[in-house]
Amino acid sequence: MNRSEITQLIKTEAKRLGFLSCGISKAEFLEEEAPRLEKWLNQNMNGEMVYMENYFDKRLDPRLLVDGAKSVISLTLNYYPEKTQIDDTYKISKYAYGQDYHHVIKAKLKKLQEFISEEIGEVNGRAFVDSAPVLDKAWAAKSGLGWIGKHSNLLTQQVGSFYFIAELIVDLELEHDMPVTDHCGTCTACIDACPTEAIVEPYVVDGSKCISYFTIELKNEIPSEFEGQFNDWAFGCDICQDVCPWNKFSKPHREPLFNPHPDLLSMTKKDWEEITETVFKKVFQKSAVKRTKFSGLQRNINFLK
Repeated sequence: MNRSEITQLIKTEAKRLGFLSCGISKAEFLEEEAPRLEKWLNQNMNGEMVYMENYFDKRLDPRLLVDGAKSVISLTLNYYPEKTQIDDTYKISKYAYGQDYHHVIKAKLKKLQEFISEEIGEVNGRAFVDSAPVLDKAWAAKSGLGWIGKHSNLLTQQVGSFYFIAELIVDLELEHDMPVTDHCGTCTACIDACPTEAIVEPYVVDGSKCISYFTIELKNEIPSEFEGQFNDWAFGCDICQDVCPWNKFSKPHREPLFNPHPDLLSMTKKDWEEITETVFKKVFQKSAVKRTKFSGLQRNINFLK
């Protein structure tokens, strides 16, 4: 098989495994992202996310993560739900409705890796799902899967932005895809809608002001200056995505593991305020919400009351 045939074979298998899209770029140093990341860190926009300061070089060069890396295979997986929570309740980000995406995607990536080895031969590579120093969105954009919007999420004209991003970095020469053009235009819906003004300028999000940061990453008390600004978000926040015009084209996912626990969508504010650790473990047994722990969720809800 030639390079073109191998590339097509991988993309076809990715689709069969349920991935929304698959794009490929050359494994090389991310020149454009380097000064942006450095400036973002120097302005302390990572807040208490000190891990963002680690492995600076590896974040920008996949060849430091995988010996002999030649290609970055970027993949997206849809998580947009068919049904959302009831109105007037405490909300969690849609990505956390079902099972923790890390486990779901890792399993699919493992199957894709096995397929590549079976069909092509021994290929050295590593799978990444939002848990290592890899700039997911930058690689996805470089691989032609969308453009990075003013809210700093990856966007596509076809399906918006409600999807996860993952990578396989491999020592395999593949055909590369071209980046797509930016279609945000003059729209500022995401910037205007952010209640904490975390999108400080187009394409720049101050992570230390983001509701997702406060409700998930921050381990200390939420600063009182942000009281009344969270719009009932108890874990994460989807505001900048919900208002984005391109998300009118979002389609429900077909991954059963992302379906919510039956009790979640009907939970009222009273249910959330009275939630016990037993109920927490039952409803969020395999969900990413477990990251904040029961005590963290209680802290968030008390802040919202």
